[in-house]
Amino acid sequence: MSDGSAPIRILAVDDHVLVRQGIAVLISSEPDLTLVAEASNGREAIQQFRAHRPDITLMDLQMPEMNGFDAIIAIRAEFPDAKIIVLTTYKGDVQILRALKAGAKGYLLKNAIHKELTETIRAVHAGKKALSPEASYEIAEHATDDALTPAEINVLRLIAAGNANKQIADQLKITEETVKGRVKNILSKLGGQRPNAGSNDRAEARNHRAVDSTQETAQVPNPETLKGDDLTLFGVPMRLQNSRR
Repeated sequence: MSDGSAPIRILAVDDHVLVRQGIAVLISSEPDLTLVAEASNGREAIQQFRAHRPDITLMDLQMPEMNGFDAIIAIRAEFPDAKIIVLTTYKGDVQILRALKAGAKGYLLKNAIHKELTETIRAVHAGKKALSPEASYEIAEHATDDALTPAEINVLRLIAAGNANKQIADQLKITEETVKGRVKNILSKLGGQRPNAGSNDRAEARNHRAVDSTQETAQVPNPETLKGDDLTLFGVPMRLQNSRR
């Protein structure tokens, strides 16, 4: 813990007791982290979130009674600022994108918990998005299905640096509406739905997670480096060009 600040308060949600116990052990060794509550399914997660208002929620996806996807949506609907990290064994791009669209800020595979959990918690608490290397690879593979244009790469690079839409528009000397349009194209190429014609900008931002609900910052998987036609996600280089698997 630094500067005497309060520890990051964590809710762990998983239907396996051993997983929750493992999380508790990891967190207990970190002075800036504290486990405030546990839940074994999505319904309990919602109840515990309401009771404890944790800074970070660690959410399994496949659970009885209510799954993690539905729990994320329900929690974020009631608490839009909730920061949720998915912990799962599923690394397919469909699952990852579905979780990100539901509002998850991080996606971590359970086989990497012992190495990456604490730093992922700190990163998401600081306002960043975090994907495990395996999840990043899946996103990058998915992105190659449809090439990003140089203009879209420029926008994505600035998003990765944490810029809001207005800041991106100022730096690229384009309108904010143009930025939003390019973000929608990026999301579409990364596997998101294409925007519905005729819907207003705010509705499109909500429906497609193109713009953060409070800061109007695009919500896309956060690459470490973007250079030209190359996309590097957590050290995994991918070519942004037309490629069919």
